[in-house]
Formats: sequence, structure tokens, C-alpha cells
Amino acid sequence: MQNQIQLPSLHYKGNVEKKTTLHIFLQIMGKVRLKMTPRKNHWWYITEYIGTTGFTTGPIPYKSGTEQFDITINVKKHQLEANTSEGHSEHFPLQNSLTVAAFYQNLMTLLQKVNVPVSIVDVPFDLDIDKSFDEITEYHHYDEDYTHKLWKTMLWISNVFKEFSGRFYGKTCPVHLYWHSLDLVVTRFSGNEAPPMPTDARISDKDAYSHECISFGFWAGDENVPEPAFYSYTFPAPDGLEKETINPASAQWIDNNGSPMALLKYKDLLNTENPRKELLRFLESTYRAGAKKANWDIEKFKVPDLKEM
Repeated sequence: MQNQIQLPSLHYKGNVEKKTTLHIFLQIMGKVRLKMTPRKNHWWYITEYIGTTGFTTGPIPYKSGTEQFDITINVKKHQLEANTSEGHSEHFPLQNSLTVAAFYQNLMTLLQKVNVPVSIVDVPFDLDIDKSFDEITEYHHYDEDYTHKLWKTMLWISNVFKEFSGRFYGKTCPVHLYWHSLDLVVTRFSGNEAPPMPTDARISDKDAYSHECISFGFWAGDENVPEPAFYSYTFPAPDGLEKETINPASAQWIDNNGSPMALLKYKDLLNTENPRKELLRFLESTYRAGAKKANWDIEKFKVPDLKEM
């Protein structure tokens, strides 16, 4: 079956070290944003974005909010760039031999050069690496081809997610990249509070899941799902969710730590005639499944035609 658009092939197996290297680079950038950006609900203030040239922090305030800067992994020039509203611009090359330790040290030096001194919690988050960034030399596998393919894939997905996001009239997060798990996400909220999490739950989870939500995302694979895939889950998970029909036919419900999660493999989407249409079907069907079983007011959240307003 011939695709109407050309999307990159993307694989987890054979690219684990390349992905992990990029992942840690993005965590370092994200921790700068976390340190310097005012808080917003559900950690929306720490995320990164898919930009026209690569993976970017977007604008970050400094100098008491009178100026802004951004940090970007430019996948066209394969360099790390920092630019400020004061007109400062610095960069350094990204290449296969660049260790995480060198990337971290180079970025801190670069930020000093553009007059944005910052210190961060300098350890990876949720990656089972018990070292500070400046000690990590085993990951040095930046790969131009893999990084460009992942960016190009996420660029397209980001645009489809934005289209889907515009079909909901309730609270919705921006389409953004959570750097702790390296997944591109858009989330819808019912407006209702979720049951309190256990007192010993991580603060990251408590703020992320303070309210009922249905989340949709894409990740490049991990040990549990070793290939790129789309997912959707409802929180809290309502009874019987996994019995609901979802589309396309290749989508399935899987168990995710005791709760149902819908999964659509990226490779299956590539084999369809119209990937955009099929991805939207997955997003819409999983939303309706979760909203139905969680008793959301689906009609209230429908976006009215402008002519009907």
C-alpha cells in the first residue's frame, strides 16, 4: 500500500545508544528550562518542543524577565545553539565522539558566554544512571541520521497532534516533548480533580496527575515496548476501558503497570495509505473510549463551528 506522504523509517533496536545519548542531551537542556522558567501546572513549564530546525527549549526568561534565550539541537547543522534576545549567539558541533560529559561542560560554558549563568541538578532523571552528567563518558553516540529521522518523524506527529488538539474545547496542554521519558505528548482534561495519589508518590507524578485526563503520545521505544509507537491512556483508568473498540484495526490494548493503554505501532501506521487519517482515527477512538468509560461530557467538549457561535 503506497503512502500519500513520505515518513522516515524509525527503529529502536540497533539505535539504543544513539537514542540514549540524545535523550540525555535533551534532559540537560530541559533541566536548564526547569531551573529558570516560572511554574505552570502539570510540569508544562519544563517541556521542550519540535521546532523548524530541531529540538528546542523554546523561549526561557532571564534577567528578571526582561530578556529571553533558547537552546536548540539543530538537526540540520548538527550543532547545539543558544540565542538570546540581547543578540548573543553561540554554538558547538554535535558529533559521534561527543560524550555526555563534554556536552554538559560545553553547554554550561556556552551559557556563560551568552551571559546566562545557570546551575542545574546535574544527574539524569529516571534513566538508571547513577552518575552526574560530567561523569558520563560511556554515551557518546550522537548520530546525524538517527537524530534527523526522529526529529522529522516528531515534526509530522506534532502537526497531527495539533490538529487533533483543536477538536477539543476543554483544557488541553500544548503539544510538547517531556524530556524525562522522551515522549511527544498532548493531553486533554475533564476539569475534575483526580483522587489523591499516595503520600509517598513522587512529586512529579502528583502534579502530573492531579486532575482527570486522557493523554496521547509517541515515543521512540524503550525496553518495555522496543519499537516506536503511539499510545493513549485514561487517568484514572475506568473499569472496562480495555473492552472498548479502537481504530485502526492494528491498534490494541496492552497492560501498562496494571492499567490499560492503547498502542499503535509506528511501523503499522507507515503501512497505511493515509497515515494522517489513521493516526487521527487512533487519537479520536481512544479519546472517545476513555471519555465514555470515565463519564466525561463528550458533547460539552465538542468544538462548535464558528458560524454556529
